[in-house]
Amino acid sequence: MINKRVLATAVAASTLAVTGLAQAEVKVGFLGGFTGGIESLTPAIFEGAQLAVEQVNAQGGILDGQTLTMASGDTTCSDASAASNAADRMVNSENVTAIVGALCTGATIAAANNAAIPGGVLMVSPASTAPAVSELDDNDLVFRTVPSDAFQGEMLAKLLLEKGIDAVAVTYVNNDYGQGLADAFSAAYEAGGGEIAGSLAHEDNRADYRSELGSLSVSGVETLVVLAYADTSGQTVLRQAYESGMFTQYVGADGMVGDSLINAIGADVLDGMIATRPGSPDLPGTDIFIEAAEAAELDPSAVFAAQAYDAAFLVALAIEQNGSAEREGLSDALRSVSSTPGEVILPGEWEKAVELIAAGTEINYEGASGSHEFDENGDVPGVVVEMVVEDGTFTSKGLVDL
Repeated sequence: MINKRVLATAVAASTLAVTGLAQAEVKVGFLGGFTGGIESLTPAIFEGAQLAVEQVNAQGGILDGQTLTMASGDTTCSDASAASNAADRMVNSENVTAIVGALCTGATIAAANNAAIPGGVLMVSPASTAPAVSELDDNDLVFRTVPSDAFQGEMLAKLLLEKGIDAVAVTYVNNDYGQGLADAFSAAYEAGGGEIAGSLAHEDNRADYRSELGSLSVSGVETLVVLAYADTSGQTVLRQAYESGMFTQYVGADGMVGDSLINAIGADVLDGMIATRPGSPDLPGTDIFIEAAEAAELDPSAVFAAQAYDAAFLVALAIEQNGSAEREGLSDALRSVSSTPGEVILPGEWEKAVELIAAGTEINYEGASGSHEFDENGDVPGVVVEMVVEDGTFTSKGLVDL
């Protein structure tokens, strides 16, 4: 369920829009999986984006004092029709200038192809990690503040091999996210000398995966890699793997890193589970974001919260740089405010950015989760964090070294 703070913010934004009593608005959208496979992760991601919006408004607003507002839509994560419909509402009914999101890769691709790209609307995803996002024919409209799974898969493989885990079975959710991550992981793992004893796709939202697990367990390997979602298939796969006694070590990636998974299956069952997730490098913006998030009673370590903050702050900077709430020219403005050269803008430094933009000075945003020097595909370099289940929670063990 969406927590009270998120719900109150959404209700307040809707009330202002209906009454028309607020000052002039600049509206952006947020597309997230409020229901479905990552419903336990989405509220914190939304809150990260909302923190950026709140800072903009607290420091004088956007485009000569207008209020920045954020409408939200539910993609369900796995339903392409829901994602397309939510994006269509943002683009054609809400008339947003840009969109933060979506989160799940399939939702981002559906939203982009069916609404955002035809409508000329910039999208900046804080969580869509599959390599397929890089391949979109998007007219330079789809960006992301999180590294591609081509990188995360490589780092997960490196981490397991360094731990002496040299043979695994793999099951992955049968979509762009699962397939892309499994391909990247398997290629790097085998190149490093590891053995993929079995690899099977599975469909999301099924009640029974015992057949797939039985096939994967035939080899006798002890480690099962599950590349799926914590609130749907990933949870069911792990529960049934444990109940069947087929594996003794579990491994996951970012889609599995949520305490809802531990609460559902049991801390004793998942104790020692290894996972990876995109992280934040050691940059000044990281500590600034942590302090601001804690002051707002948000969890700065929540998966993709920092990336969502950066996506929203970058969108706001791009709109200010573009000089209007129009959609045209926004992708060029995004590249301008996020890249060298330019005077560095750190998280929360909205007033400073507005003054520099007004003076015609180039700026370069250095964010909470990275420097965000977008390449030609709208991708960014990044870092990956090792997570281990200890004492009933996913605990960070630091960055996975290159």
